[in-house]
This record gives sequence, structure tokens and C-alpha cells, in this order.
Amino acid sequence: MDFTKRMLPTSADFTFSEAGYFVWCGAMLRHKDVYYLIYSRWPYELGFRAWVTHSEICLAKSDSILGKFTFVKRLFDDEYDCGNGVRAVFHNPTVITWRGKYYLYYMMNRGSGDWWDHRNHQRIGVAYTDDPEGEWTRPKEPVIDISEEGIDSLMTSNPTAVEMPDGRILMVYKAVSKYGEMPRGGKVICGAATADSPLGPFTKTGKPLFENPDEPWSVEDPYIWFENGRYYALVKDFHGYFTRTGMSSVALFVSDNGLDWSAAENPLGFARELHYGDRTEPVRNLERPQLYIENGVPKALLCACCERDNSEPTYNIRIPLKADT
Repeated sequence: MDFTKRMLPTSADFTFSEAGYFVWCGAMLRHKDVYYLIYSRWPYELGFRAWVTHSEICLAKSDSILGKFTFVKRLFDDEYDCGNGVRAVFHNPTVITWRGKYYLYYMMNRGSGDWWDHRNHQRIGVAYTDDPEGEWTRPKEPVIDISEEGIDSLMTSNPTAVEMPDGRILMVYKAVSKYGEMPRGGKVICGAATADSPLGPFTKTGKPLFENPDEPWSVEDPYIWFENGRYYALVKDFHGYFTRTGMSSVALFVSDNGLDWSAAENPLGFARELHYGDRTEPVRNLERPQLYIENGVPKALLCACCERDNSEPTYNIRIPLKADT
């Protein structure tokens, strides 16, 4: 697969933003004849780095994949203020459908307000519903917590999941160990886990995925899917090690079982640039990839985008896809 050749020109009309907010991660689902975007946002006045201390997850809807989305509501509203100066933070939404219900995975954290305290208390949560505009059931405990030892002994975040052919759930997630100078911690890599249902319990492999031998910060923001009998992953490659570009980009990986991965024959998923009908524009950030998949076929790539500088507003963009050839 050459993922870059599947990407069709995009448009400024295919973006979602909100006045007064940074908009970042976005995942799509279809319920009946309505398309829903589940996305993260945080107040613009607090600056870009406040994603880790003030992010929340919201819902918007549209009548088409590439149409205009309008705000519906903030999710987990009753948990927004935890009291005693402790605030709940929700970020990194990704969604799957399993046996008639929608399962939303996300990063959650609570902290003192210190950036690193919030970062190092990131954990993966789950919520589920049969109607996106209805009530979401959210277990209090993380679905992927940290381990006492190993690759994810400091924090877990950036979840992505897919239903396997046998009906089980495969999750890949960002993992950071406690074995390193604090507060930064150890290597930034990915781990994998499987479960019989989306609510777990998940069994971790404990094995590092997508590890750059030359740099401690290897990858983040994985997205996995199953297509034509194989698993694929789009993963942010901090240093362009896997994409062979030598610069931050998104790499494409492939696997036969979802647990053992290698860079694809064409390893560049995409570079930090947007292709319009008449021009190509480089951008500062194009990351947190998610696919909207309908009847097993990817229809659109969703990415968080910052065009020039992290002091300017951001948005989530949809890039149309053609079928793999």
C-alpha cells in the first residue's frame, strides 16, 4: 500500500474549528444518517500547551462526511470540575463500533496544574453509548492503566483500537516508562494489548512497538485499522527514522497479527503538507491521524493541523481518500 496515493485533494471547507478554542484530535462515526465528529478542544487564551491541563472532549454533527459540522455538546460535562482544585482532563478521542454500540477511548488525566504532573498522570479511559447524542456510560477506572514495571510504567495515552477478525479488540497506545530522568521519564514508544470486549480487561504484551534505536522519543499518535486481511498503522515519526525523510512525518506500518509490526514497503504515510486542487501548502503540524471507515473502506483521513505557529488557532481537517489500488 502507498498511502500517499490514496489521499485526494482537500479543501478549507473540510475543516472544523471553533472561535475561542484550539481544536485538535478528531474521530468520526456515523449513526443512522448523521455523521458525528468527536474532538478535543481547550481555551485559546490559555495557550497551545494547555492541552495537557485543560482539554475537553466535545461532539459535533453533520449530514455528510465532508460537510459543515456544528457543535452539539461537551461530553463528560458532570466530571469537568473535580473540586479541591483538581480538574479532569480529556483528550485523544478515538472511536470504534462493536455489536451495536460505540466505544470511545481517550486520554484522561488529573493534576495539580503543573504541566508535567498532568502529563505523567495520563491514563486511557473508555466510554460507550448506543446514541452519540444520548448518555455516555464512563467507567471511573482506566481501561489501560500504567504497569508497575516495563514500557508503560509512567503513563499511557494516545489510544487506538480495532476489532480483530475473531471479534476480540486490539489496542495500540503510547507508552512511557519511569526509567529515565524525571519528569520526562523514559522512552516514548507504543505498546499493544488485547481483550475479549472493548471494556476489557486488556492483556498487555509488554513489548515495545515502533522503536527508534537512535532516539528516545520514537513515535506517538498511532492509528490502526484492518483492511484486506492485514493490519495497518499510521504513526507520528518524530525524527523521520521510519519514513526515511529525516524529519517529523507520519509513517505507515503493516502487520499480519496486530502485534508484530514493520515499516511498510512505502513507509511514508504522509508529510506535513496539505494538497489542495491547485497547490500544496507546508504546515507546522499535521498529526493525530484518524480514519473514517465505512463498510470496511477508509473514506477520509482526519488530522489535527496547525498551519504556521502554535500561537495561532488550530483545526481538524478531513482529507478524502480513494480505495486502495
